[in-house]
Amino acid sequence: MTDTLALPRAAHAAADPAFAERVRADFPVFERRVGGKTIAFFDGPGGSQVPRQVAEAVAEYLTMHNANVHGHFPTSTETDEILSRARHAAADFVNGAADEIVFGANMTTVTFHLSRSMGRAWGPGDELIVTELDHQANVSPWKRMAADNGMTVRIAPIDRDTLQLDHAALEALVNERTRLVAVGAASNALGTVNDVRRVTDAARAVGALSFVDAVHYAPHLLVDVTALGCDFLACSSYKFFGPHAGILWARRELLERFEPYKVPPASNAAPERWETGTQNHEAIAGILAAIDWIAGIAGGDGENRREALRRSYDAMHAHESALFRRLEDGLRGIPGVNFYGVARGQPRTPTCAFTVDARTPDEVSRHLGAEGVFAWNGDFYATAVCDALGLSDCGGLVRAGLAPYSTEDDVRRLVDGVSRLAGSRGG
Repeated sequence: MTDTLALPRAAHAAADPAFAERVRADFPVFERRVGGKTIAFFDGPGGSQVPRQVAEAVAEYLTMHNANVHGHFPTSTETDEILSRARHAAADFVNGAADEIVFGANMTTVTFHLSRSMGRAWGPGDELIVTELDHQANVSPWKRMAADNGMTVRIAPIDRDTLQLDHAALEALVNERTRLVAVGAASNALGTVNDVRRVTDAARAVGALSFVDAVHYAPHLLVDVTALGCDFLACSSYKFFGPHAGILWARRELLERFEPYKVPPASNAAPERWETGTQNHEAIAGILAAIDWIAGIAGGDGENRREALRRSYDAMHAHESALFRRLEDGLRGIPGVNFYGVARGQPRTPTCAFTVDARTPDEVSRHLGAEGVFAWNGDFYATAVCDALGLSDCGGLVRAGLAPYSTEDDVRRLVDGVSRLAGSRGG
């Protein structure tokens, strides 16, 4: 089984076309055409496609169960039940407990809310650590909170040679004044997977807390908060085939210790005390459906959900790893293409970043998009990564990410499209 802490090495086996065909059958979007061609989606790191089961769950909630919570009539009690089931599903998804799950608008909003509340307990002389490898959603909320409370922010650097987090440098920053270490489980720009347990162990050794951004990690690797050893972990379901909504897992003791900003009549019980205002119930119904859809990929009917998720992630990992080797080999073999990523054999997600000589990332993305190959360009809010690579003033990177619905033909189309553009770069 795939080990959450020692992730993917590039596979040499060919991807199973039957696997992708089974997965794609659940996605209506593949009926769309661009220039007469099906779409090759490489934009998953910015948001995955959604299976019909999730869309149907959202629509069914809105049309059949729509109500606010804690009422004494069927649509309200049904809403309570759906939210409870979703909380249990999210707990299975991260290997936590249902009363440790908080729902919110998205990971960024949840993190701002949490940081603002936690900051009330800290002040001058206290320190926190963020990293250069992270998305701004796991940097800006903590820096803003630190500025509001007179705290000191330490920034752990990226190793410019390996494109990995400099763990030794981070550990040198941790001291008795450290209150929190915020780290990403995986880089949304480069696909680098961090040794999160090493980071959380360093934090715990001095009595500090740890917050993990698992937004890019969760679509590809099965989250296990126990194995990661963290105190908080956040992700967004729209990255793993769900609707636009955020999930926060936190140790229950911490949900009770820190005081959230909320209106007085709202529940004082955790985790609900952290969910300000009326939640997006239809999106939460979609989270439930997305997690159950993933659990069913490997035929987990009747199986313990956590075990079904593990089997499904193993299947997704095998498929994505096989395709990624072809994608990496193809891009690295094109003259004029600069590939940015960790060395072969190092832990990573099936996401890569590259540039094409004499072409801006915007030009590359537009060229591919016109051919029905969808890939993002820019800095992806990983601004410090682009700064470290010296690409911030050049438009950043082109990013291509694989998903369970990716195929060998998708990879071929992307590589061929980039090759044609690179070959005409002098024209």
